[in-house]
Amino acid sequence: MGYSPKVIISLFCSYMLILHITSSAVIPTLALKDCEFPAIFNFGDSNSDTGGLAASLQPPTTPYGETYFHMPVGRFSDGRLIIDFLAKSLGHPYLSAYLDSLGTNFSHGANFATAASTIRLPDLILPAGGFSPFYLDIQYVQFLQLKSRSQLIRHRGGIFASLMPKEEYFSKALYTFDIGQNDLGEGFSSNKTIQEVNASVPDIITGFSTNIKKIYDLGARSLWIHNMGPIGCLPYILVNFPAAEKDEIGCAKAYNEVAQHFNHELKQAIVQLRKDLPKAAFTYVDVYSVKYSLFKEPEKYGFELPLVACCGYGGKYNYNATAECGATITVNGSQIFVGSCKNPSTRVIWDGGHYTEAAAKFVFDKISTGAYSDPPLPLKQACHRSLN
Repeated sequence: MGYSPKVIISLFCSYMLILHITSSAVIPTLALKDCEFPAIFNFGDSNSDTGGLAASLQPPTTPYGETYFHMPVGRFSDGRLIIDFLAKSLGHPYLSAYLDSLGTNFSHGANFATAASTIRLPDLILPAGGFSPFYLDIQYVQFLQLKSRSQLIRHRGGIFASLMPKEEYFSKALYTFDIGQNDLGEGFSSNKTIQEVNASVPDIITGFSTNIKKIYDLGARSLWIHNMGPIGCLPYILVNFPAAEKDEIGCAKAYNEVAQHFNHELKQAIVQLRKDLPKAAFTYVDVYSVKYSLFKEPEKYGFELPLVACCGYGGKYNYNATAECGATITVNGSQIFVGSCKNPSTRVIWDGGHYTEAAAKFVFDKISTGAYSDPPLPLKQACHRSLN
């Protein structure tokens, strides 16, 4: 039995419509080209500090840096950080800290992160105690200075010209962010309740969004933004707040819930930023889930004792605020150096508040694929605004 011409035309049109819808949804994704990021500009705290606090206020001492650099190099880890693996994957050298005046090279970007940095202005500032003076507002001002002064230096010529980024790099660069953890930490350390810290999150996120818009106005178009990790799994939280209810793997439940609340608000803020700044490509990166998997299933990934610091002294979590990594303490009349564990490559936490190089590499390898990103694009395609 044959079909009438009208039926054939109708079937053909339906087929073409389905083909168009399918191809428009799939082909662009498959055809996306890798981006060319000639530089990286990073903003953050100790999770990505490559020497800022060390150059300006408090350099970490031995055994920091022992695994890869074999000496302290300003990173609060035994070796490299996520930002280091990110830079190398894009073919760039490790980022120089903006605050470091010795041997720095900004030709492929700069790092404005400093350990103990916050989004909002902290109440207590180092070295008197508390947090870094280089909070996010200041990091933005430093970026503003770098952008304007670097071009003056390039135009002037001389030995420093080649150490500065080219003008066109600012619009083509990847802008990375990992900050906010210390804002919550400030609340916890000032004896605020969980509810009070939770209530502060919207204002913290507003401060973040305000700076994102200012950095956008200076040329940022590709922004890679990490959410907050599971702070309730960090030994310094577990030791300082021993009464906190634990989840099934031993992390402080309420403190992780605050981090998740922060992450929810951050993700919503990025949704709004996409609307406000339609020319920018925003990638929200769920580092929380990847880091939590290290605490939940450490053996699966080749790790052990995930809640126990590698470098520290005393107690269930090998952490004591008065006997921190690298310190020399007196125990029963004897001097003891607070050193590291035998094999940092099998450990998740380095010093009670920061991750090991092995953990950082694990996290980077996971997040760089795009599997934990919104939109789900790999790092090398983070200049694309959407999948269609």
